[in-house]
Amino acid sequence: MASHEEWTNAQQHRDVTVDGKDLDMAYYDEGEGDPVVLLHGIPTWSYLWRDVAEALTDDRRVVVPDMVGYGNSAMHDEFDRSIRAQELAVADLLDGLGLDTVSFVGHDLGGGVGLRYAVHRPDAVDKLVLSNAIAYDAWPVEPIVNIGLPSTAKEKSVEEIQETLDGMFRQSLASDDPSDEFVEGMKAPWNSERGMVSLVRDAAATNTNHTTEIDPSEITADTLLLWGADDEFQPIESAERLEGDIESAQVVGLDDANHWVLQDRPERYVEELRSFLLDGESA
Repeated sequence: MASHEEWTNAQQHRDVTVDGKDLDMAYYDEGEGDPVVLLHGIPTWSYLWRDVAEALTDDRRVVVPDMVGYGNSAMHDEFDRSIRAQELAVADLLDGLGLDTVSFVGHDLGGGVGLRYAVHRPDAVDKLVLSNAIAYDAWPVEPIVNIGLPSTAKEKSVEEIQETLDGMFRQSLASDDPSDEFVEGMKAPWNSERGMVSLVRDAAATNTNHTTEIDPSEITADTLLLWGADDEFQPIESAERLEGDIESAQVVGLDDANHWVLQDRPERYVEELRSFLLDGESA
């Protein structure tokens, strides 16, 4: 398991264009073979995928971006951070890397980006994996709404936001004794005034219209809904609804796993993911 400092040192950077603005995007890019993209949500960053990425690089080229406004990507003001904009940023990154067709794996907001990407670019997505992903009108959840209030950046200190995030991560993990390295790593990008303000902007940009405006039935990619079954933020009922709407979808619910399913059940998650990506079916 890499530390968040080691993960940062392994990242590359590339400019992407969103709505005419050039923005720095940090990303991890290792391995050879058919490409797979791993995309995080809020309030996380690419470090969420550190162990999954390492497990896939023997067979795949693994690209793991920090969405703009997150992690080690651009954090300044004056650009959109919605999932509509994140879709454009990821698309420009993949175009710049010459990746015409990918497997797309998204968690939380990253899953929402994956939904949009698969609907709008059906020929560009070979396989789609959504894990505890936002969809329909089942988001944003109250803790993220509260972080995104305009008053948060003005009235809260960095330390107070760190305490809020600490509670959010620990309470939405299945383990009673979660990994301190995971929690501290997830909180690291937001542990400064600049980071805190960027997180508030990210949270404020959550827009339900960007998932309600798409029709999941238009997705043609083989789809795996690999879900933490105990999630209260994005319950497994959302996965079941997506399964009904996406012709080629199947749900695999992992027990004893909450919202951070790949942290709660890392070995089983990787087993199911590898089986689907490499063999085309769940384990």
